[in-house]
Amino acid sequence: MDLSVNIPPLDLVRQYTTIEAEVSDAVLKVLASGGYIGGPVVKDFEQQFANYTGVAECVACNSGTDALFLALKALEVGAGDEVITSPFTFFATTEVITAVGATPVFVDIDAATFNLDVEKLTAAITHKTKAIMPVHLFGQPVDMTAVMKIAQASNLYVIEDCAQSTGAMWEGQKVGSIGHIGCFSFYPTKNLGACGDGGAMTTNDAVIAAKIRMLREHGSRTRYIHEEIGVNSRLDAIQAAILQIKLRYLDHWNEQRQAIAQRYHEFLAHIPTVAIPQELTRGVGVWNQYTIRLAKNDSNYRDRVRQMLQERGVSSMVYYPLALHLQPVYENLGYQPGSLPVSEQASREVLSLPMFPEMTIEQQDKVVYTLKDCLS
Repeated sequence: MDLSVNIPPLDLVRQYTTIEAEVSDAVLKVLASGGYIGGPVVKDFEQQFANYTGVAECVACNSGTDALFLALKALEVGAGDEVITSPFTFFATTEVITAVGATPVFVDIDAATFNLDVEKLTAAITHKTKAIMPVHLFGQPVDMTAVMKIAQASNLYVIEDCAQSTGAMWEGQKVGSIGHIGCFSFYPTKNLGACGDGGAMTTNDAVIAAKIRMLREHGSRTRYIHEEIGVNSRLDAIQAAILQIKLRYLDHWNEQRQAIAQRYHEFLAHIPTVAIPQELTRGVGVWNQYTIRLAKNDSNYRDRVRQMLQERGVSSMVYYPLALHLQPVYENLGYQPGSLPVSEQASREVLSLPMFPEMTIEQQDKVVYTLKDCLS
């Protein structure tokens, strides 16, 4: 084991080199075609991704954020409505709720999975609630059986935030095929990442899909005839061509992530100050991140360990250092420190270790060896 080698949190270049020839050929064909926006390449990708996810419809767009925004708009979520979601996720999840005029309502997370604590969902529902937005965080699926049961009992929409979980499954179904709409990000760091921004929405409802297609094209079904205020949110043909190639490899890459996660489990399970991430038995995770908790009665412990790792050539990440209900922009919602204690504790303790499909055993050995050395 070469301790002098630096370990990045992820390595996009290494993945690119494995498919470089295919990507170059596909991109050059798009450039030569002159069809850079929409067209058959994008439509082909939409159909392939719908087939992969197990749904009837896929609508591509220019980011995961826009996917969430367009999903809310298509379901006519707006002023006076509430959307229940997680406070422990990237800001885009709630940013879009606010952007359509609705109010995010935060439900605390489960300490073991980092996902919504479904046992707390029902208590958060009011007469203003219109949708639930579960986030399949770090590649681990939410208990969608419980979410759908609660949503159906109260006649609520379910929008799955699948940004970090492409390919994950719950009880044999791919995430993004269970709720009313699934929203995906193809940001380069995702399991299925483009070479730029990109996103998509999946659904089994043809009416919803048609509404989303209209909204992403300036609210227009027919050129120059505008039915609603929409946006310009289209996936570039070059990105669609790249994603078609990467989709062929996605299951293999996810299997590699699962193998790396299993090795982390085995190496770290018995360290007293380390809590390893848990999977629900009815789900299959795809490990966009491998996130441990460094639990100790010391508010700076995680950050000191992270700094020591960095000094020894192991890069790590913190997702997320401040829960959303405590963000300055949401002060008006009235949440106070301590109101969602599990999320707040996670923000102080989480540390995401290097995770990418091409990670070698030697690289992982260095991560584990260095972490153990820092903790000792």
